[in-house]
Amino acid sequence: MAKIKVKDNEITIVSVNDQDYISLTDMANSKESESRAADIIKNWLRTRYAIEFLSVWEEINNPNFKVVESDHFKMQAGLPNFVLSATEWLEKTNAIGIIVKKGKYGGTFAHKDIAFEFGSAISVPFKIYLITEFQRLKEEEQKQLGWSAKRELSKLNYHIHTDAIKENLIPKEITPQQASQIYATEADVLNIALFGKTAKEWRIENPELKGNIRDYSSINELICLSNLENINALFINEGVAQKERVLKLNQIAIKQIIILQTIENRKLLK
Repeated sequence: MAKIKVKDNEITIVSVNDQDYISLTDMANSKESESRAADIIKNWLRTRYAIEFLSVWEEINNPNFKVVESDHFKMQAGLPNFVLSATEWLEKTNAIGIIVKKGKYGGTFAHKDIAFEFGSAISVPFKIYLITEFQRLKEEEQKQLGWSAKRELSKLNYHIHTDAIKENLIPKEITPQQASQIYATEADVLNIALFGKTAKEWRIENPELKGNIRDYSSINELICLSNLENINALFINEGVAQKERVLKLNQIAIKQIIILQTIENRKLLK
C-alpha cells in the first residue's frame, strides 16, 4: 500500500496482481460539497460513457469478461431509474478493472487506467494532479529499486568474499567463535578501506541509528563496496597479507569514489 497527496488529499494505491489500483473512494472524498463517496462513484458508473469505457478496457484486458451483461447495462444507461454500484458491475460482468475491499482500509479501487478516467468526474485539474503525483511515485519507486538491487548485489558479493576467507584464512578445526572473529576482522578491512572506520566505531558514533554502516551508504559507496569485496576475495586467494590488502583497497576505493562522483556530477549538469 502506498499513498500520494493530490491537492491536500491522501489517495491510497494498492498492488493487485502486480498492477496498481487507485482508491476511487479517496478520490471521491476529495470532491468539494459532496458527503458520500459511494454516491459519486455510482453516479459516474451509471453514465453511458463510463460503462463504454469500462467495457472496452475489460474486453482488452480480461478474457473472462461478460460482454452480454455489459451491453445490458449500456442499454439502461441514462434512464432516470438506472443505478449501478461497483459491486453489481463486478458480480454481473466478472470485471477485474474495479475491486471492492472491505474493512478498515477498504473502499472501491480501480486500475490506474480507469482511476485516471474517473478523475474527470472529480475535476480536470484534480485528474492532472493525480497523474502527475502518480508518475512521481513511480519514479521514486524506480530509484529505490535501483538502490535495493545494488544492496542485494553487495550482499551477494559478500558471500563470495566470506567463501574466500573460509577457504584461505580460517585454519582447520577451529571453534565457531574463532571463525566469527576472523569474519568480523575481514569485514572491517572493507569498512576501514571505504569508510575509514570499523563497524563498532560506527555504532558508537551513531547509537540512535538501527542497522549497520552499509544500510546508510550512498549508491556510489555500495557500488564501490561491491567491487572491493570481489577484489579483496581475489587478494585473499593470492595470499596477500591483510595489512597490505587494506592499503591497496583504500587506494582503489578513493579512485573509484572520485570516478563515480565525477560521473554523477556530469549527469546533474546535463
